[in-house]
Amino acid sequence: MNYLVEEAVLEHFRQAGLSSRRLFEDFGLGLDIVSIDTRILNAFHLDEVGIATVEPVVKDDDQLRFAVTIVKEGGITKDVTSKVTVALRKDTYIDPASVALPEDLARYAVDRIATAEPGDAVTPADTTALSLNRGTSVDPVLAHLTEGSNSFGWKWRIPYPYCHNNERLQMSGYLRQMEEVVDLFLADRGISIKTLLDDRKWIPVVPHSKIQFLDEALMEEDLYTIYTVEEIFKDFTYRSRMDTYVVRDGRLVQTSTGTITHGYAVIENRRDWKLVPFDQRVLDAFRGVNGR
Repeated sequence: MNYLVEEAVLEHFRQAGLSSRRLFEDFGLGLDIVSIDTRILNAFHLDEVGIATVEPVVKDDDQLRFAVTIVKEGGITKDVTSKVTVALRKDTYIDPASVALPEDLARYAVDRIATAEPGDAVTPADTTALSLNRGTSVDPVLAHLTEGSNSFGWKWRIPYPYCHNNERLQMSGYLRQMEEVVDLFLADRGISIKTLLDDRKWIPVVPHSKIQFLDEALMEEDLYTIYTVEEIFKDFTYRSRMDTYVVRDGRLVQTSTGTITHGYAVIENRRDWKLVPFDQRVLDAFRGVNGR
C-alpha cells in the first residue's frame, strides 16, 4: 500500500507538469519522499482497484506535505490514509551550478534532505563482503546499538537497486528494508514467517507504518538497521521501531527512524482470514524470553 501511496504522489506531480523526470532533467531536482505515515483501514485483495486522492496540506513553512486517501473502486469509505512529506533535493552529482530554478520551485529546493548530528564513536568490523550475501547480525556496532534493549540488529551494504538520483537510498528502499528486518527478526526469534505459516497458517498483517528521513544514506555505505519491540497491545498487535545508521568518520549518524505495527491473521481458506491473538510462544519471542 505504501508503494501505491508513493505512486499517487508521483502522479500528482506528473499532472501538475512536474514529473520526477522533468524535475531532475530540467531543474536538477530529485523528488524524494522523506516521510510517510500510512494506516491501512481495510485489506485489499489482489486485482482490486484503488482510487487515490492526493491533497496538498498547507502549513506556514517550506515543506511539501500531502494527504493521500485510497478508496476501493465503488466504495465510499476510506481504506488507506497516508501523510506524506516531499523534498526537492538539489542534485550535486552532475554540474550543480548550471541550473537556475523558477521562483515557485526555488522555495522548496533544499541542498540536503536532512542532517543528523554525529553520535557515538564506534569501530565497525569488516563484515559486509559480498560473500555474506544479505549482510550480518554480528558486528561491534550492532552490539553497541542493541545493548540492553529488546532489539535485533542487521548490517547491510546499500545496493544500487534501492537508490535513485545516482547516489541516495530512497523511501521505497527503506520500506523494503523495514520488511526485510522484520523477516530476519522473526527468524532470529524462532518464529519465522514460513514457520508460523506451516505450523498454524498465520500470516503477518500491518495496519500502520511510518518512516522519516533524518539524514541521507548513500549507495554502498553499510547501513545498520535496529529493530526494537516497543509495545504489545492486548495480545493482538505489537509495535516496533526501526532505526537506521551509517558510520562516517568513525561516528554513528542516524539516517532514519520509523515504526511498524503488526498482528497475525489466520488463513481460513483461499479467500478469507481473520485476526488471531498471540499465544505464549509468540509473546515470548517478541519479549525476548529465553535469552533471545
